[in-house]
Amino acid sequence: MEMANHEVKRNFDLLKLYATRYSGKKNALGGKNMSGWYKYSSKEYIENTNYISLGFLSLGLKKGDKVATVSVNRPEWNFVDLGLAQAGLVHVPIYPTISINDYKYILQHCEAKYVVVGDKKLYDKIEPLVNEIENLKEVYSFEDIEGVKNWKDLCEEGKKSNQQNQLNEIKESISEKDLATIIYTSGTTGLPKGVMLSHQNLVSNFTQHAHNHNLGEEATALSFLPLCHVYERSMNYHFQFKGMSIYYVGSLAQILPALKEVKPDMFNTVPRLLERIYDGIINKGKELKGIKKSIFFWAVKLGDKFDYGKNFSRLYKQKRKLADKLVYSKWRAVMGGNIKIIVSGGAALQPRIGKVLGVANIMTLEGYGLTETSPVIAVSNPAKNQIRIGTVGPVLPGVDLKLADDGEITCKGPNVMMGYFKDPERTKRVIDENGYFHTGDVGILVDNKYLKITDRKKEIFKLSGGKYIAPQMIENKLKESFFIEQAMIVGENEKFASAIIVPAFSYIKDWLKLKGTDNNQTKEEILQMPEVVSSIRKDVREINKSLGEFEIVKRYKLITDEWSPDTGEMSPTLKLKRNVLAERYNNLIDEIYASPKPQDPKSKNRLRIPRINLSLSELINKLRNGNSFF
Repeated sequence: MEMANHEVKRNFDLLKLYATRYSGKKNALGGKNMSGWYKYSSKEYIENTNYISLGFLSLGLKKGDKVATVSVNRPEWNFVDLGLAQAGLVHVPIYPTISINDYKYILQHCEAKYVVVGDKKLYDKIEPLVNEIENLKEVYSFEDIEGVKNWKDLCEEGKKSNQQNQLNEIKESISEKDLATIIYTSGTTGLPKGVMLSHQNLVSNFTQHAHNHNLGEEATALSFLPLCHVYERSMNYHFQFKGMSIYYVGSLAQILPALKEVKPDMFNTVPRLLERIYDGIINKGKELKGIKKSIFFWAVKLGDKFDYGKNFSRLYKQKRKLADKLVYSKWRAVMGGNIKIIVSGGAALQPRIGKVLGVANIMTLEGYGLTETSPVIAVSNPAKNQIRIGTVGPVLPGVDLKLADDGEITCKGPNVMMGYFKDPERTKRVIDENGYFHTGDVGILVDNKYLKITDRKKEIFKLSGGKYIAPQMIENKLKESFFIEQAMIVGENEKFASAIIVPAFSYIKDWLKLKGTDNNQTKEEILQMPEVVSSIRKDVREINKSLGEFEIVKRYKLITDEWSPDTGEMSPTLKLKRNVLAERYNNLIDEIYASPKPQDPKSKNRLRIPRINLSLSELINKLRNGNSFF
């Protein structure tokens, strides 16, 4: 694949590979509609992309103009993405789930001329902005909407165009250092920031991480994370660079059916989805009876000793082979039967999940990066046997990583953004005079090679006693409990750490059913059930044993709310909006810290109750006489 590195300098150079190396591919891209799966060949991919380029030029757009897309994943997104790129236009992909105020801000800020939306629901939200935003001229759609211009209309304009020579000239004039896209990061506070990424930023990154595995054009990938996010977009280019067939689904409800229908070799995900898959597997195991149940959990237990690169005993290898035949193969069948690699990003993956999937021959690769770094800074590399569970792998070649004195991860290289659009001051605050981008994340290098993220620098807080707390690490440990869905650690400037916990109500209902208990209670009623409260308390106590003295969760409150991007407590990338949560649960947090300090289980100064060596009659007499016996 080395030759391809030299062929691809700009993202639209991927089309050269489809014209040469992958020219005979019948299923380059696939999507699903009401009629089922449909596919585009390499030839159709190239033709439609060229028509889109010519269609936008026929609208009078000039090099550097911005066009936005707001859509769930679909193969046609690629036609617009690379069609804009080779016409010298700047693609501004936007989440389909943000507020109307955010749409208005982004479309005004980036000066978008046109928007391509996915469906009627999005069209109805965004079309009214045409009259409010000066530069915005018209809204096109991917799906057929009566009275609305469609991406196929753009293609028809392109077919009639006589601007092919102009397009060729523009393509030749585009430098790898030219602006390719502006990606607005949602963040957890403040207005969205427009991250400017060049062709070099994107290409230098995906051509490197594409070498991390040996899957090629014979393989199939499933894409369901938002293409508007740089993580899935970079992996989307990665799949194309490798010539893999890519099938796109646009909703969470379609993922499990698509896994069984497409039978992918690889897909990208976030830990939250893997946690649900894992919980589903475990719950199925709990429904088994007798010897089948024993074998199932024996196979799960084998994962405790698993890590990549370990020298396993002959006995362990034999056990794993037997477990694969009896149990693991059935897990892989749930994901289509062909799954070989899952890439996990966006947050830390619980090590127990990485171990269990790994022992089941489902290689789970963790990676780390930010929109500003295009995105990958580090990622596990199975091609070089460089995977370590609990880390995000080695630093990507070409990326210069440096840990600051306070542990903050900084890096420079061809992957670091051009800057924030229209915000040079903010750019200067994150890229220092030596060109190092400051991520705001804190990490360490394990064995001087594998990067491990310990927390967000700005999220680390200090207790009143001066000790620092890294909340994400504790939250991830709490979520290892089957009974805990979500958690937020609190306690800034307080004497001890506490937590607000969202129980895993779906799991708890299944658990109650298996115990033969009525599981039709409301969430409020579930939180009053002694067996539920006791089980959560037991798990928190067990987790506390693995924490440092000042990290122990000494109090917690259980709530019935569930946090998500839709309800406003999480960003689209599933990061907690701590300021929003702190404000929402301000009274609850006050309540946690209002009562006297809980007794520290490790304290040497616990209150000692003296033994009373008196008979009952002597005790009664002393009490009657008002005598003290302490």
